[in-house]
Amino acid sequence: MAGWRWVARYQLWLIGSGSDVSVQIVLGIVHQEFTLVRRNMVKQSVSHMRKFLASQHYGRPQAFAALLLLALLAECLWLVGHIPASAVSENEFARVQEGLEQWHGRGIAGTPSAPPAAPAEWLRRSSYDPDHPPLWYLIESAPVFVFGATPNSAAWIWRTRMPYVLFGALLGASVWYVSRRLYGNAGGYIALALYCFSPAVIRASTLWFSQSNIAGPWGTFGGVFTAIAVSHTLYAPREVVLWNWRRILLLGVSLALAAGSQFALMIIVPVLLLFMLYLAPERKLAAIAILAAACGIAIFLLFAAYFFHPGLFLQGLRHAKLLVASGHALTMTGAYLQMINEVAASGPVLILLAPFALIIYFLWQRSRYFGNTAPLLVALLFLALRVAAPHDPESIFSLAGVVFLFVFIAGIAADLRETKSQELVTAVLTGLLAANAIWNLVGLTRIAR
Repeated sequence: MAGWRWVARYQLWLIGSGSDVSVQIVLGIVHQEFTLVRRNMVKQSVSHMRKFLASQHYGRPQAFAALLLLALLAECLWLVGHIPASAVSENEFARVQEGLEQWHGRGIAGTPSAPPAAPAEWLRRSSYDPDHPPLWYLIESAPVFVFGATPNSAAWIWRTRMPYVLFGALLGASVWYVSRRLYGNAGGYIALALYCFSPAVIRASTLWFSQSNIAGPWGTFGGVFTAIAVSHTLYAPREVVLWNWRRILLLGVSLALAAGSQFALMIIVPVLLLFMLYLAPERKLAAIAILAAACGIAIFLLFAAYFFHPGLFLQGLRHAKLLVASGHALTMTGAYLQMINEVAASGPVLILLAPFALIIYFLWQRSRYFGNTAPLLVALLFLALRVAAPHDPESIFSLAGVVFLFVFIAGIAADLRETKSQELVTAVLTGLLAANAIWNLVGLTRIAR
């Protein structure tokens, strides 16, 4: 410090002398000092960033997962860029217009209060939408309301698709996070690779001749595994509800997103209750209290989607179709074939991996633990609901079931990699996943032709 004081005094004396040489020397010294200070600041910022990344455990697994998610985003953006204006159906246009009417304060979407927004007959409703609450309409129309766009223009197409592209990427991140926590890095890679190169996921994320259904599976997926995570904390000697408020809030938002996409997804609530009671049999009251609090949050958020109109909200719930199923359909071979075709449309590799994983699960006792059983049960539930409702063109159950099926397959594959045949299993899985990705990418390139 003393040395810097003498330098400063010397600089002041040179400036006082008024010579050009003195000024140049002073400017040179000042430039060197600022350069040193700037280098030190850069070094400190880099050091802090390294510490932050180290504290958040960012490494190769996260980097590889980010690359897969970037590939998914690239596929979705490429597909959105190739959607012609003529591909927008009258129903979709009417749905967006109805959501815009609500954003502008002219009625509530999905209710008789919504004014006619397009010539589509179904929009001139005299009753409530039995399948979707207003949130379903508001999500797709929100970017158009904020930024504006001419109907059926390229900007309109991009803005109506962006929320669902984001939801698709966030669901992929959730699939990777959960699978990695359950099965390790290998399980996370396998589940995310299946997800990111799934044609069904890409179509749902871009609304390519598809309903806006990706938000529902994301909410359902988050609800299931958040409830499981909460259940594992119930034995901690703390105030359960207060301590778990973050997870309760997340669970409530997940349930609101699921039910806000389609009323029928509310069927997941009793499934969550069964999981929580199974995992915490000695804390049943605490589990019920947490789920009830989360449902309260979800109900409040759905009420907010009605812009806090209690009459319309209650009538919307009264007209909601919570279960679309037919017992006769369970005896129809065509219903099962339709479900299998929809699962195969999520990736041809599933035709091989799904039956193989089921056989391993039932024959190998080591694989029958809760981490594999939970996603399998949820997947079978949604696929069975799809079989029971074969005539519903807007069914969300196949997509929801396939997402959980990805996690189940990843769990079985991760278990097989821990056997003596690790190298063989890894080689086969790598080949199948690579072939599935190439098949999907080739299919995308054909769209532009």
